[in-house]
Amino acid sequence: MKILQTQTLRGPNYWSIRRSKLIVVRLDLEELADRPSNTIPGFYEGLIAALPSLEEHFCSPGCRGGFLSRVREGTMMGHILEHVALELQTLADMPVGFGRTRETATPGIYQVVFEYQDEAAGRYAARAALRLCQSIVQTGSYPTAELAQDLEDLKGLRVDATLGASTEALVREAEALGIPWMQLETCDLFQFGYGKYQKRIQAALTSHSNVLGVELACDKERTKNILSSMGIPVPLGKVVFSFSELEEAISSLGGYPIVIKPLDGNHGRGITINIQSAEQAEVAYDRARDVSKGVIVEHFYQGRDHRILVVNHKVVAVAERVPAHVIGDGVATIAELVAQENQDERRGAGHDNMLTHIELDDATDELLRNQGFILETVLEVGQVCYLRATANLSTGGIAIDRTDDIHPETLWLAERVSRIIDLDVAGIDVITTDITKTLAEADGVIVEVNAAPGLRMHISPSQGVGRNVAAPILRMLFPPGTPTRVPIVAVTGTNGKTTTTRLIAHIFSQVHESVGFTTTDGIYIGGHLIEKGDTTGPQSAQLILQDPTVDIAVLETARGGILRSGLAFESCDVGVVLNVAADHLGLGDINTIDQMARVKGVIAEAVHADGYAVLNAEDDRVAAMADLVRGKVAYFSMDPDNPRVRSQVQRGGIAAVLKDGYIVILQQDWIHRIEKIEQVPLTLGGRAPFMIANALAASLAAFVQGVGVEQIRAGLRSFKASAQQTPGRMNLFNLGHFHALVDYAHNPAGYEAVGSFVKNWPGPRIGVVGGPGDRRDEDLAELGQLSATFFDQIIVKEDDDNRGRPRGNAAELIVQGISQTKTDPAKPVSYSVQLDEAEAIAWALDHAPEKSLVVIFPDSVSRAISLIMSRNPVADALEGVSSEASVATESAPEPAPEPVPEPAPDSRLTQDSVLNPVSVGGNGTAGI
Repeated sequence: MKILQTQTLRGPNYWSIRRSKLIVVRLDLEELADRPSNTIPGFYEGLIAALPSLEEHFCSPGCRGGFLSRVREGTMMGHILEHVALELQTLADMPVGFGRTRETATPGIYQVVFEYQDEAAGRYAARAALRLCQSIVQTGSYPTAELAQDLEDLKGLRVDATLGASTEALVREAEALGIPWMQLETCDLFQFGYGKYQKRIQAALTSHSNVLGVELACDKERTKNILSSMGIPVPLGKVVFSFSELEEAISSLGGYPIVIKPLDGNHGRGITINIQSAEQAEVAYDRARDVSKGVIVEHFYQGRDHRILVVNHKVVAVAERVPAHVIGDGVATIAELVAQENQDERRGAGHDNMLTHIELDDATDELLRNQGFILETVLEVGQVCYLRATANLSTGGIAIDRTDDIHPETLWLAERVSRIIDLDVAGIDVITTDITKTLAEADGVIVEVNAAPGLRMHISPSQGVGRNVAAPILRMLFPPGTPTRVPIVAVTGTNGKTTTTRLIAHIFSQVHESVGFTTTDGIYIGGHLIEKGDTTGPQSAQLILQDPTVDIAVLETARGGILRSGLAFESCDVGVVLNVAADHLGLGDINTIDQMARVKGVIAEAVHADGYAVLNAEDDRVAAMADLVRGKVAYFSMDPDNPRVRSQVQRGGIAAVLKDGYIVILQQDWIHRIEKIEQVPLTLGGRAPFMIANALAASLAAFVQGVGVEQIRAGLRSFKASAQQTPGRMNLFNLGHFHALVDYAHNPAGYEAVGSFVKNWPGPRIGVVGGPGDRRDEDLAELGQLSATFFDQIIVKEDDDNRGRPRGNAAELIVQGISQTKTDPAKPVSYSVQLDEAEAIAWALDHAPEKSLVVIFPDSVSRAISLIMSRNPVADALEGVSSEASVATESAPEPAPEPVPEPAPDSRLTQDSVLNPVSVGGNGTAGI
């Protein structure tokens, strides 16, 4: 066995809408392709010995032990690898349960799909599962040491990926509230919400955090001074910047006991408390100087350490913090008690666990000496030994919830302090002998105010009630009724995606200030091109959703991104599916149109419960997606009497149709007449039926999203199929004595759509045709067959990148399709081959006869348009074109075409790049 490919899905996908996080492994079973598990000696026994917990996998039998019964009776190794990968993650404290395994069209090759929590751990689990299964096949067992190492590695990956207690709490609360979130890895931030409604956090720092307040809180001496000036009880203290100043500072405070700490430290680093002598003070000074140039010397106040958490100037939690310590049992040494304490599963390294490991160092030794202990001391039963002077959780301390105990006056004081320092989230440290009394009664002081305070002591205290402190932070960022996401309109289909996406974005620009949209030619925000290229995948969509200026997102969504990574969003407001046809088949293990429909259907399924799926009523596969839609369905159709449309409207639904030459939206008993198609430039005066369909879909998408009829009409009237607004999508150019049309059609359905316009052209029709090299042979041949039905002359070229095909092979297949097509003997079709696209286009433009139409299906749209623009086209693309050549009269008789000259011999055109011009007669034979 071997893994051929591993993909990571991060959003709704082909395999599941609800489970976004999936690993997809393409697995070659090789010699095991015909060997189910029951034919492999000892495999069942070896698998149980290695992973007895697989007994809990129900699988298709639906009962405990169901999966193992499948193994015993015989199942393929891909299915087994799926379950092993799931179980390895579960044993590493990442419980997962969803999986699928399907054989591809290639015998012995399987797609193995399973859920993950952490991406790196999921990919590791795939490799580990392969090793385990191969070992059992070959030897009958999997070494215990290797399994232990796998689990240790997986647990390490889990720890590495942990967000941190504060961030994790905020993320989980956002999910509970239905607020989308994403990690902005380039700047170590987390974003909640989409577009202009987004807020950002970094631990407990938020978009609302005042930079002046944060800076002030980081300067402990300035904080203390401003609080003191406002009548807040704070410790007496001085700041020193050299050791020579230390003695005078201690003397000014009245002597010992004192506290020495860094001027701008955090997390308890460099702090020493209850210093009783000059020797201790010198050591403490050096420790603080390791953290900060400035050192604070303060009077030491007796009492217990408390953290008051204030969010949006309201106290939400109070915790008493107890320094790291152990309690004697009369048997174990202090060192042994520390080791036992560190075995607590709640403890771990860093801030990601409920508690932190207790570390022993020089500061511990000093504190032990002050208490009269060493690490080998055996404490009496119940005797307490403190291991840290400070009570920070990051140094091994514990927390006790005291939220219900705080005195009302202290609560008021803490809220006042948060306003004085001007922090939206503040951690206020209080030393007091009794938190139930006022600070004055208990001789208490406020010792620090912290920006970005840790939340874990309140969420999961060692004792007492855990407090959901993430909720008030999220409520502060998103008060009730506040939007959290901009509307998302997702567009997919085999053909027409880019044009429809651009038209929808243009219509929305009538009512929104900043529309963000992605297409096959670039990312646009507010009418500006942000990034050029094919940007129809999830990364490009995320750029739109991360931009704080965007107030609506229109996202062209291609099948490639869905298969590779899934969607960039959990749900959309409007999902538009235009059509499904044969294109990209044979790629990504999608081999049939029905499978492709399942890919495109992800968009319809992703529509949320209050949203709309806009579906093509004339495409049976698209219309069938209505059964999977959680929200509402709206249909569009060129036929006002389409049965699905009639039924939809009768049930009170919405539909868009072409009726009496108008784009019309039907809504229950209402008829909204939007615009006459002749007034919609995109339809080329009503001559391009597929563009009318695109306009119907776009109008309907805008309507269900709340755009008014007048705004839709204005958008339709002002949007043109030009090289500026829709490059490569039915761009018609008037070159004086002939016209040129550029369209990016590259599959049979696209050719047919353009052909419906070309067939109505009143003059000669020349096609410069080709197809992507990674398409199936039969698809390329079909492009030739279709071209022969609506062109008088065909020039076959190839793309610059043949995508793995030998040069000339794609052209040969297209030529085969042309020569095999029966055409009218009175109108023979001639063809020639010029593999270089630029030369083929240039020849066609230079030799175009009077009143002809040169149709170019380019690989490079920009190059084709540049070649046309160099010939100075006139402004009105439709000037000189008969108005009768429209949809309404497409069956009218056509005039006989003028003779079309053949390409002249050219020394640059070798036998490898050009075939002699030939004609195809009505009997399907070719002649020179």
